[in-house]
Amino acid sequence: MILLSLAARAAPIRARWGSIPAPLRGAALMIIAGAAFAGMNVLIRALTQAMPVPEVVFFRNFGALVCMTPWIISCGGAGLRTSHHRIYLGRSTIAFVSMLLSFWGLALMPIAEATALGFTSPLFATIAAVIFLGEVVRIRRWTATVIGFIGALIIIRPGFDGLAWPQLMIILSSAMGGFNSVLVKQLTRTESSNAIVTYMTLYAVPMSLLAAPWGWVWPPAEAWWLIALLGVLGTIGHQCFTRAFAIADASAMVPFDFAKLPFAAFIAWLAFGEVPDAMMWIGAAVIAVATAYIAHREATLARGTRIATPIPAAAPVESAAAVRAARAAAARE
Repeated sequence: MILLSLAARAAPIRARWGSIPAPLRGAALMIIAGAAFAGMNVLIRALTQAMPVPEVVFFRNFGALVCMTPWIISCGGAGLRTSHHRIYLGRSTIAFVSMLLSFWGLALMPIAEATALGFTSPLFATIAAVIFLGEVVRIRRWTATVIGFIGALIIIRPGFDGLAWPQLMIILSSAMGGFNSVLVKQLTRTESSNAIVTYMTLYAVPMSLLAAPWGWVWPPAEAWWLIALLGVLGTIGHQCFTRAFAIADASAMVPFDFAKLPFAAFIAWLAFGEVPDAMMWIGAAVIAVATAYIAHREATLARGTRIATPIPAAAPVESAAAVRAARAAAARE
C-alpha cells in the first residue's frame, strides 16, 4: 500500500518532467551527474585516507548494489533477463580494474587534475572503436583525438622523469574506460539502463570482495556515513548520465559532462584546500573542445547515415526505446 501511495504521488511529478523538452531534461541530468561524480571523487579521497583502496572499491560497489536492490525487487527479475552475460562479465572486469586505478590516483593527486585527465576516456574510445569494431575514423576525428591528448599533456606536463604514478594510473583508468565503452555500446542496443548498471555491480561486488581483505582496516565510526553516501552518489551519477544520453543527442550532452570539473574543483577546495593551477584549466579546455567535436562529428555522421539508408517497406517500425538505445550507443563511441 505504501509503495502504491508513493507511486501515485510521484505520477504528477513524472508527467511534468516528461513535458520538459528532451534537451533540457538531458542537460539537467548531466549537471546532476557531474555534481554526483564530483562529490564521489571527494569521498574517495577522504575514505582512502582511512582505508586501503581495494576496500573502498568494495564498499563503493556494494553500496551501488544496495541502491539498485529496490529496482531488482520491483521488476521481479524480469528486467535482468539477458543473453549477454559474457559481455557483462568482461565489462565488469574492466570496470573493476579501472576503478582500482582511478581510486589509487584520486588518493594521491589533486582531485580537479584527476577529474580533468578522466575526460580523455572518449579519446581512447575512438581508438577502441577502430580496433574492436572496425569503424572507419577519418582525418578530422583523428585530429580531434590528437588535440585531446595534447590537452592531457598540458595538464600533466611530463618532464624528463616521465609521468608520475598517480597521473599514469588515471590515464590507464581512462583508457580502460574508453575501451569499456565498446562493450557498453553493444549492450545499450538491447539492454535497459537499469540492467546495465545493476549487472556491473552484481559482477563487480564479488571481484572487489576478493581483493578487499588484503590490508583490511575496519572502517572508523565516522566513515560509515561517507561509505553510504559513496554508493548513493555513484548510483545517482551513473543513472543520470546513462539516461541523459538515452533521451538526447550526444553532441548536445557531451559539453555538459564537463560540469563535473568545476564541481570537483570547488568541492576539493572546500574539503582539502586544493587550488587548480592555470595549466590544468587550459588543458581541460583543450580536452573538452576535442571531445565535444568528436561527439558532434559522430552525431552528424550518424544522422547522415540514417538519411542515406532507405528503410525497407517490410521493416518493422523501431520503438522509442530502440531509438533511445541507438542514441546511447552513438554517445559511447
